[in-house]
Amino acid sequence: MDKILDNRYYDLIVSNALVTSYNTGDNITTMNDLFSLLHIPKDRMDPCDLGVNPYHSFPKLYTLESVVNTENSGEEQEEINPAAGLFGRGVIVGIVDTGIDYRHPSFMNNDKTTRILSIWDQTIEGTPPRGFAFGSEYTKELINFALLSEYPYTIVPSKDTYRHGTAIASIIAGRSNEKEGFSGVVPQADIVVVKLKEAKENLKRLFCVGTDSLCYQESDIIMGVRYLINVANRLNRPLVICLALGTSQGGHEGRGVLSTYLESLVQLPKISIITSAGNEGNSRRHYFGEIAKEPYVQSVQLNSGGIDSEYFMEIWPYIPSGLSVQLTAPTFETSEVINPWKGDCRKLSFQSIKTNIWVNNILFEEGTGNQFILLRFRNMFSGIWYISLFSEDLTPFSFHCWLPSGILISNETYFINSDPNTTITMQGDTASVLTVTAYNQTDGTILAESSKGYTRLEQIKPDLAAPGYRLPCAIPDFQYGTATGTGVAAAYAAGIAAMIIEWAYFKGNYTTVTGNQISRLMMRTADRDPGYIYPNRIWGYGKLNAENIFKEILIF
Repeated sequence: MDKILDNRYYDLIVSNALVTSYNTGDNITTMNDLFSLLHIPKDRMDPCDLGVNPYHSFPKLYTLESVVNTENSGEEQEEINPAAGLFGRGVIVGIVDTGIDYRHPSFMNNDKTTRILSIWDQTIEGTPPRGFAFGSEYTKELINFALLSEYPYTIVPSKDTYRHGTAIASIIAGRSNEKEGFSGVVPQADIVVVKLKEAKENLKRLFCVGTDSLCYQESDIIMGVRYLINVANRLNRPLVICLALGTSQGGHEGRGVLSTYLESLVQLPKISIITSAGNEGNSRRHYFGEIAKEPYVQSVQLNSGGIDSEYFMEIWPYIPSGLSVQLTAPTFETSEVINPWKGDCRKLSFQSIKTNIWVNNILFEEGTGNQFILLRFRNMFSGIWYISLFSEDLTPFSFHCWLPSGILISNETYFINSDPNTTITMQGDTASVLTVTAYNQTDGTILAESSKGYTRLEQIKPDLAAPGYRLPCAIPDFQYGTATGTGVAAAYAAGIAAMIIEWAYFKGNYTTVTGNQISRLMMRTADRDPGYIYPNRIWGYGKLNAENIFKEILIF
């Protein structure tokens, strides 16, 4: 078995500049021009392997950011028909998600041939794409051959068992169906799909995430994006990438490995990247603390629900703080004080309960240069826990805490005095990537669950809002339904970006347009309510308005 699929190996992210010092022939998998994976064998996995190996080396865990329903909303989705007649013709739409039901008529031409140029299914062992070591690639020709067969899955066995990827792809580029009241934003665009494999079991266990929890690891997403870039470059076609997934791990400052890669791509011509802001706005999974007076101690109250037996929590203080941490269980038993250290990992046990807690209080987290405290809980005792933070040098301090995002934790676990702001999920904090939040297009209000800005370093995010409430979509097995969330809003915005690229590149108006420029155009032309100050933490620069965009660009 390839080491990237083998749970006996950790996948550690390393800079390509260091690969030669690690490479022994088969322990390196290239992710992109910047980073690779180093595969480390472990006979016996232990939570304190994170501590021996630095936090920033482990891929982060991402979850889906839309909810897909089989019920039809009954409302017709209007096609967007700007004066220029732009339908995405020639543009490639790239999806890195749960896959796609290639048999669905939404992804076919009038002659029943596919509009999908290729699928890289990371979950099926077979013939990988050139330059990759795992998964199977299915070409347009093979998909068309499968569509002619009575048993298409014997030829192209790739399926979307979670519906999310099919829904996202259809909202961007689904073929119109008047009977179902459905149309994608750019129904003539071509599609390239990456079906992500689920995160390795050893990575889930390391972060105290249930092995049955649906999540994806950062490294696979990065390679999925590289695959999309490779296909677009080979065909010499412009590309719009939609990422409808996110994570609350990391420093929330746009410096992660995936963010670094995406930031480099959107500066290039003919590549636009749209991502969702997250659905953490009303989840009560974020806490902000600020202490200005003696005794310079802050106690965070965490309500641990009975459903959640294991999970993690991250604490990110601001420079120049150096904080110690102590935990008090609902039984009022208190742990020792854990002082900041370089790479220490402590296991805490309690006499009154069976809960185990691993604490990494890292004085200098190598990826960001900040202090970082990671708490991982197993056999968690339900009730209110107190996490007390102490200033080592008796000075004022401030900090953020985040619990896991999405389905990695239930709504029964939350901070008592939570803060809805600074809940944008990574990679939504990437500076030049367009980060989209969701509003209810039926009444004009922001979705309560939409994550709020700004980033931890007060950079403006989200960038703008797009429709994201019960948008009609295609779902597997020839059905139609609806989808809600910021992932849906990102898909809608990605369709508009494809229109802009078609106008710029294929119409010959601006053949060197970059993703960053497209993002700025969409932000500048957004609708803004005179009753609000823009940009703001909820709406960013306002509501996406396709009509305003094309009014502006058609002047040129």
